Amino acid sequence: MSIFTRKGEAAAAATNNDGGAQESPIVSFKSGTTFKVGVKSVNDVAEYYGYSVFKKVNTFVPKNGAVRNARGYIESGATVWDQAAELLYADAKTAKDSGAGEDAVKKITDEAYLYRGKQRFLRAFFDLTTGKDIVVDLSPKQEKTLKAVIEKYAKKLGTIAFELSKTGTSTNAVVALSPIIDADEDLTDEERKNFEKLADAPFDMESFEMCLYVADEDEQVKNLVIAGFDISRLGLSIGASAAQTPPSEPQQTDVPIDISDEDLPF
Repeated sequence: MSIFTRKGEAAAAATNNDGGAQESPIVSFKSGTTFKVGVKSVNDVAEYYGYSVFKKVNTFVPKNGAVRNARGYIESGATVWDQAAELLYADAKTAKDSGAGEDAVKKITDEAYLYRGKQRFLRAFFDLTTGKDIVVDLSPKQEKTLKAVIEKYAKKLGTIAFELSKTGTSTNAVVALSPIIDADEDLTDEERKNFEKLADAPFDMESFEMCLYVADEDEQVKNLVIAGFDISRLGLSIGASAAQTPPSEPQQTDVPIDISDEDLPF
């Protein structure tokens, strides 16, 4: 049996058909980035809870995520990462009740925080340079900032283009969405032509599904090991699955909810 799936003419033709695959609309939105965009709707947004550990595990979303209430607390279906966090929060409470110092308790809660899902948002815009929809990843604070601007100009979205930008780094990163007042001066001919296409089609909400990396439970367990968590404390070993036990409402820590750009895989 050959090690090659196709050769010669068949191999040359293999790149002619991408199988109908769609390109993910998510784009890099690092500090210093600027886009000229149109906004199709204030509702072109999706919330998710991502899991990651800086420099160890890239951001992922669980294949079967936990059910959360309006405040974001888990009601059922806790993932193995949620269970790891809850176990450590319980350790912190035990340590505190036993008279451990504040620093010792905080060390445990900081570790627990690493395994918690962090609230994030994906928001869609229409890129005037490419004439295509794009998606950027945002912290809750950043999403509130952009949403406020979009709501302010809600009745004029079909007539006003915007400049989307990010400055600063880590948790101090700031996003801005500023209206472009003089389109004739500030937009190129191509950008103006693309802006005229803004209302041609609404953003396809299904495109959000292609923006994030999804991990099943086996991969989540492996990621816990990579992150440095002792999975035997959950009764797990590589290849074993955990029973899903919903944790109680976790303690809050002094660590900010926002995660930095460096936590993201793009």
